[in-house]
Amino acid sequence: MESLKIKTMAEMMAASEEPEVLFWVGCMGSFDDRAKKITKAFAKILNKANVKFAVLGAEESCTGDPAKRAGNEFLFQMQAFANIQVLDGYNVKRIVTGCPHCFNTLKNEYPELGGNYEVIHHTQFLQSLLNEGRITVEGGEFKGKKITFHDPCYLGRANGVYEAPREVLSKLDSELTEMKRCKQSGLCCGAGGAQMFKEAEKGNKEVNIERTEDALEVKPNIIAVGCPFCNTMMTDGVKHFNKENEIEVKDIAELIAEAADL
Repeated sequence: MESLKIKTMAEMMAASEEPEVLFWVGCMGSFDDRAKKITKAFAKILNKANVKFAVLGAEESCTGDPAKRAGNEFLFQMQAFANIQVLDGYNVKRIVTGCPHCFNTLKNEYPELGGNYEVIHHTQFLQSLLNEGRITVEGGEFKGKKITFHDPCYLGRANGVYEAPREVLSKLDSELTEMKRCKQSGLCCGAGGAQMFKEAEKGNKEVNIERTEDALEVKPNIIAVGCPFCNTMMTDGVKHFNKENEIEVKDIAELIAEAADL
């Protein structure tokens, strides 16, 4: 396996360099084995496109999203202030992240605590790289494959980003089929609001099972996602229906990395 060249902000600063963008990896992208593959795929794309980027490495800590959603505002502010101190210490201006939870928190909730940055979701960044011709994809291996896209809540309904992921997917020679509940009327995967970290309340069905049923209705080969939490929930849903041999759950960054043969 080829080694990935990824500099930390500390290394860049020591070399008197400034990155084009800071890649905010997030907790899932750092520690969850499945999500690490998405992190690697996105880093490979950035390298291929000659994007000068850096990560915070050990200096990155949780944005505070789960704490805030679970109602612990005090912990959220402590985590946010610590991150803002680090980001401002490095004079960070632009941040790209593969996690809509980090995206939403950094973009919409850090400004009132003094953290003002241009925050971009990785699907938006991929869209601009493709449009500018900095990366090109051969969609051949997805020819004839049916892909359906699950809108992450914090990307779609919370921030109105619907077209970027779809435009990126349209670059693959595949058939993009929408679920009946999509875009503004999309359904949560079941992980939002810190539900990922606790057992669900009493009810008659898990949310991720309901959402997986939506996806199975359109008979896709691939369920595309743009969020590591959605990835986990949809993967669990596909396994629940014993469809893991027929249907893959993949992040958009992974699909582009495969199509670009990285």
